[in-house]
Amino acid sequence: MALFGFGKKLTLPNVSDALRGRGVAIPTATTHHVNGNPLKPPYPQGMEQAIFGMGCFWGAERKFWQVSGVYITAVGYASGITPNPTYDEVCSGMTGHNEVVLVVFDPKIISYEQLLKVFWESHNPTQGMRQGNDTGTQYRSGIYYYSQAQQDLANASLKIFQAALKSSGYGAITTEVLSAPEFYFAEGYHQQYLAKNPNGYCGLGGCNVNLPEVSLDKV
Repeated sequence: MALFGFGKKLTLPNVSDALRGRGVAIPTATTHHVNGNPLKPPYPQGMEQAIFGMGCFWGAERKFWQVSGVYITAVGYASGITPNPTYDEVCSGMTGHNEVVLVVFDPKIISYEQLLKVFWESHNPTQGMRQGNDTGTQYRSGIYYYSQAQQDLANASLKIFQAALKSSGYGAITTEVLSAPEFYFAEGYHQQYLAKNPNGYCGLGGCNVNLPEVSLDKV
């Protein structure tokens, strides 16, 4: 993770400027380092998926693998232009990709609403192209939904949390809420990094604002 933002791009590249990438996926891990489940699909029947961007994907991933009902987590790149990017390419700011976490979960045990609560309370969503000392386009806040229900819940929770943040003196939320783009798995050494390196750097910082539960009845 880049601790400081010197020389970091704060604007997304155009299609004509973005790196070309490659036609094949980069190598990654095969199983989850914490629970041993297969990292890539197909996933067990009944599982659902979510993608979140919240700064340093090392720390963001740990937040979710600790939640009961999560089958696997994986870090990767999404919401950009360059196909199958590498970490160095994403850090250049010339892919448009965000550092994100894929969460595969059992909705019978953990709801999407509860995952949103983890998302909002685990980082500061008001910082634009930055999260703490990590500066650059790949550290932006993002929710990438897989269904209309997820989109409705994401937007409803954003409104609720914005009100809570405003009352606590924070500014406007800059989180992008978009349909789930293609997810590119990051390199193997990034997967479950903080389980392999317990003293590793983690740039996450929350807002210390509790988000009320959101249900579809409120949408």
